[in-house]
Amino acid sequence: MRRYSDYRRLAVTIIFSFIVSIASFAQSSGEKKDSFPEKILDSVVIISRLKQSIIKQLPDVKGTYLFVAKKSEVINLEKADVNKVDNNPRQLFSKIPGVFVYETDGSGNQVNIAARGLDPHRSWEMNVRHNDIMTNSDLYGYPASHFNPPTESIEKIEIVRGSGALQYGAQFGGMVNYITREADTAKKISFETQNAAGSYGLYSTYNAIGGKIKRLQYYAYANYRKSDGYRDNSNYRYFASHVHLIYFLSSKIKLRAEYNYMDYLNHLNGGLTDKQFYENPRQSTRNRNYYSPTIHVPSIQFDYEVNKNTTLNFISSAILGSRNSVQFIALSTVADTFNTAINSYNPRQVDIDKYHSYAQELRLRHFYQFFSKKATLVTGVRYIDNNLVRKQLGKGTTGFDYDLTLTDSLWGRDLTFKTKNISVFAENSWNPLPKLSLTAGVRYENGDTKMRGTIKTYNPDDLPVNIAHRFMLWGFGSQYNITDNINVFANWAQAYRPVIFADIIPTTTLNKVDKHIRDAFGYNAEAGIRGKVKNFLHFDATLFYLNYHNRTGNIVLTDNNNQTYFFKTNTGNSHSKGAEVYLEVQPIKWITSYRTKWQLSVYSSTAYINAKYSKGTVVAGGINKDITGNRVEVSPEWITRNGVQVSYKGFSSVVQYSYTGSAFSDALNTVTPNSSGTVGKVPSYQLVDWNFTYRFCRRYNVKLLMNNIFDKHYFTERPAFFPGPGGLYPSDGRTIILSAGALF
Repeated sequence: MRRYSDYRRLAVTIIFSFIVSIASFAQSSGEKKDSFPEKILDSVVIISRLKQSIIKQLPDVKGTYLFVAKKSEVINLEKADVNKVDNNPRQLFSKIPGVFVYETDGSGNQVNIAARGLDPHRSWEMNVRHNDIMTNSDLYGYPASHFNPPTESIEKIEIVRGSGALQYGAQFGGMVNYITREADTAKKISFETQNAAGSYGLYSTYNAIGGKIKRLQYYAYANYRKSDGYRDNSNYRYFASHVHLIYFLSSKIKLRAEYNYMDYLNHLNGGLTDKQFYENPRQSTRNRNYYSPTIHVPSIQFDYEVNKNTTLNFISSAILGSRNSVQFIALSTVADTFNTAINSYNPRQVDIDKYHSYAQELRLRHFYQFFSKKATLVTGVRYIDNNLVRKQLGKGTTGFDYDLTLTDSLWGRDLTFKTKNISVFAENSWNPLPKLSLTAGVRYENGDTKMRGTIKTYNPDDLPVNIAHRFMLWGFGSQYNITDNINVFANWAQAYRPVIFADIIPTTTLNKVDKHIRDAFGYNAEAGIRGKVKNFLHFDATLFYLNYHNRTGNIVLTDNNNQTYFFKTNTGNSHSKGAEVYLEVQPIKWITSYRTKWQLSVYSSTAYINAKYSKGTVVAGGINKDITGNRVEVSPEWITRNGVQVSYKGFSSVVQYSYTGSAFSDALNTVTPNSSGTVGKVPSYQLVDWNFTYRFCRRYNVKLLMNNIFDKHYFTERPAFFPGPGGLYPSDGRTIILSAGALF
């Protein structure tokens, strides 16, 4: 098993070499003046913590991206009183209506979010980005986002709902972009540290350096976190590091080089039956199961301001790494016990994914006049070359440690999933009236995916699968600014989701794959009103409709020899409709304009989601069953989070109440759980979180973070994938964390 002393040495090496390179550059530069004048520093604006935490929309135009008429949100985390130590999504996204979170453990190593009736599994229905760089491991093979930066490194989170598909590509759920904090450019070197300890043996340390020397701006961090976990056999360790350099070649040309690394090891404790959960949710059914991804994300960005109207942006990036697991996989009713027949425990299953995903994207933004009215064009081209290697069903050891050693060199599945895809897009905004914006856009996808390899006991002639991705996406929108602070908007945009590896791998000799299986295709439509009334009332209310065609599934067929088999193909369509409402009021500002150091804010973030199958078939008991009219699985009807924030001088606190409605775990809408806990209704649950922060002497802070303060026992899913099928996975009970930090 890898030791974390290696990682500590790696972190120290990165930071030390970084300081040396910066010092060398400064020395070589001497006192020579830059060939272009230094920009005047922005004036300092003091903004209250409550004002910073209010959710706002993205600007109409940002860089080479167009956000006018789209449903967008920005979460500012710099002064937010949320649990950033272990990346608690329930708190991070508390003010974003409708965000559904899988909470299978409290490690925070993986963020599982979705909205509008989509599956939150590793956020794979969203285009996940980090500093504008895609981090989905393989958009066409396995779009799960395994890379997860520490939230303590994040300045803000940008979100665009499904209408962003024209600019971002394959997704129904929209885009989420984690923006890293930048260096203090007023200093040549600055240092910050945040250290925490908490329940169940939690320990976390985050350390960063940054600054600016002449034309060079730099920032680097390292984060190490470990815990014994809330449940038995749920210990984990996590390490992440990051470095980015920004060099200004001139006043108009900027280069950014970035490298991200993440590695963690989770001890998986196994699913429970419903009976076991209600007896003791902290118990474990597995003690030999482990899961560990290692992800590298290198990138280079080039920004060129051609003139005052035209800007170019080029990004070259990669996702490189692996996702490994070794597990004894069986239903929760099957104990992992000593096998007397072989005089040892049973061999575990080894699975390994290797990701080689490369993307090159060139974007342009241009301001111009159309019929003497302001117009904005954004356009771009993206080339993706991905190669996903999947080795599964390997025969592992009978031991207890994290060990990927095989006792049989042959894999049950040894497959490759290669994709080459080129896409072009253009989106235009025009202002025919001073307060009215009209947008229209198009995206064209052209690519192919090829699956090759071998599967034990499977006919090689049935295996090769080729999938073509060739289609147009269209979108239209409008926005009208009622006042400077209030606008109404509406848009409609098509979206798609490629057929992925997991959709088409035949699991047994009784399974076959439709060689003409098609990508999921549909659209998002939304309309709303948003803005603020003076400085005391902020609101955003949206109606939405999401249409999702060509869902994949199995149907039962009979071949020419009268043999029954399961046929994986496109089996159904679904739609989601509902409303998302965010409301935040600051009563003290409402009641009086008298200046006071006390600040108070009350917020509510609520969504109603009606997600149902408009057409569909699933296999149950060896027969095809119609699911038309059934609710889409893992889709609660109601999600609401409500809170009160208060601050006085350096003290601030927030208490939050959350409610998530019940959901079905399968498309058949099974209510009564089965004996193993793999299907059945997921009950609704209510939680309260309470966080305190005290900032003093301008540099220091102390935080007390309390999750689930009433120690409610609940679970959010009965997973079919990670952490492994075989029962429900309880979420964490009461957790208390004490954190202290400083900035120099």
